[in-house]
Amino acid sequence: MAVRVEGPKVGGAEEVLTPVALNFLADLHRRFEPARRGLMRRREERQEELSRGVLPTLAPAPEGAWQVGEIPHDLRDRRVEITGPADPKMIINALNSGANVYMADFEDALSPTWENLIGGQRALMQAVRGTLRYQAPDGREYRIGERPATLVVRPRGWHLLEPHLWVEGEPMAGALVDFGLYLFHNHQALSARGSGPYFYLPKLESAEEAKLWEEVFTYSEEALGLARGTIKATVLIETILAAFEMDAILAALRPHVVGLNAGRWDYLFSIIKKFRHRPELLPADRQQIGMTVPFMRAYTELLVQTCHRRGAYAIGGMAAFIPNRRDPEVTRIALEKVREDKRREAQDGFDGTWVAHPDLVPVAKAAFDAVLGTRSDQRERRREEVAVRAQDLLHFVVPGGRRSREGLEHNVAVAVQYLAHW
Repeated sequence: MAVRVEGPKVGGAEEVLTPVALNFLADLHRRFEPARRGLMRRREERQEELSRGVLPTLAPAPEGAWQVGEIPHDLRDRRVEITGPADPKMIINALNSGANVYMADFEDALSPTWENLIGGQRALMQAVRGTLRYQAPDGREYRIGERPATLVVRPRGWHLLEPHLWVEGEPMAGALVDFGLYLFHNHQALSARGSGPYFYLPKLESAEEAKLWEEVFTYSEEALGLARGTIKATVLIETILAAFEMDAILAALRPHVVGLNAGRWDYLFSIIKKFRHRPELLPADRQQIGMTVPFMRAYTELLVQTCHRRGAYAIGGMAAFIPNRRDPEVTRIALEKVREDKRREAQDGFDGTWVAHPDLVPVAKAAFDAVLGTRSDQRERRREEVAVRAQDLLHFVVPGGRRSREGLEHNVAVAVQYLAHW
């Protein structure tokens, strides 16, 4: 066997880890693992440069009035996208939520146990074929409805390894495992239903990392006999360094890319991580760093402008609020904040947005319906008045912001709860 499986026995694994699928994974590993390791070394070098005070600059725009490749019909209206882990109940509820797109997550929403990873792939195989079922403890059965959301899958980032799968003494990259298994098992069934293999790419830090995905896509299409451009990807701009290379990232993935997404929470974390050597960084509680502070505003406006200049979709950030069933007043206040946030995104030119709970779908949809009407997007809004400079992205000042003990305690509470659920 080309791949050594070291995970515990999991029900249904024989459907996912077939010999031909594992051979495909081994091929991907041999071809692309050396380049991946080189890119991870480059990340370390860039961190050292930042620590020495070498600041990033905006990458020059690739020449020409080029546009991204053709966008499939089921990715042309993305006004509301719902995200969540790739487990059976979540998959069914998300596909039935009324959202336009559902992103099934193998990254930070899914605890990466071997059982979850294999179970998620198996559930997606069934969802693509319309056979997925889930029976709740109270006996209720869940099924996918007649008009489900378009399915998009987020594999893990380039930096994460899969310790349960080994090729020639090396653990595989989690990104190639998640991508390879979903593509290999589902590309034919997706094509038969008029869709295709669509992905969200997380945690990219450079156009070079995007170029590696482009090489993976191109090779995979050739290996599986797919037409060039069958695979489609949306890139999460959720690292500060990627924000300086958005146009170059689109260019690197031009035949396959359809849009960029403003992954704002991870973007803030990336700022803290990359510039941790600066003691004055972000002198404000987390709750005070909203999307209207200047450096976050610069980031989102540059994203919309970059996407629309190239014919790509600009997708807004996550509304992560989960309705509180026990306190209607808390829910009412939070929903109003979500409503205000989504109105701002729609008015700024975004073509769609993210939510984390089905109850937020109608709130976000109403905000975008008010701006889009019957249109599927607003890519015609080039935002040519936007003029973002490198220093605008790096000016990490929060007007009126302050640090407090309450803010610290809130951060600790959020971290503990997140890890407990994860």
